Amino acid sequence: MSYLYTKEQIFAEFKDVTAKDKVKKKEVFTNRIAYLQSLKEDMTQAPKNFSNISITTDQLQNLIDDWSATKPIDAFYKRIFNMTYAEKKAEEEAEYFDLSKKEKVYKKKEQVDTIQ
Repeated sequence: MSYLYTKEQIFAEFKDVTAKDKVKKKEVFTNRIAYLQSLKEDMTQAPKNFSNISITTDQLQNLIDDWSATKPIDAFYKRIFNMTYAEKKAEEEAEYFDLSKKEKVYKKKEQVDTIQ
C-alpha cells in the first residue's frame, strides 16, 4: 500500500513546524530544517509517494540550504537574484522611483499639449 502526499498536506505540515519554530522569543529554523530533511529522505526512499508533486530532491536541498543559513531570506535572494533581500528591495525601489518620475514627466507633457 502506498501513500500519496499532496501539496496541501506538505504546506500544512510545514506550517505546523513553522509554528513550533516561532514559539521561542528568538525565531529558530531547526524544526523546518528537520522537516525538509525528512521529506527529502522520504522522497529518495519512496519516490512513488511523491509522484503527483512536482518538486525534485535538488529543489528540496536548495530549501534546506536556504533555511540552514543564518538569514534564510538573504540566502534565498542570493541564490535566485544573486543579491541580498535589502539590495533587491533597494533596486525595486529605484526602478519604481524612475517609473514614477517618467509618468510625472509624461503627464506634464500631456497638460502642455492640451493647453496649446
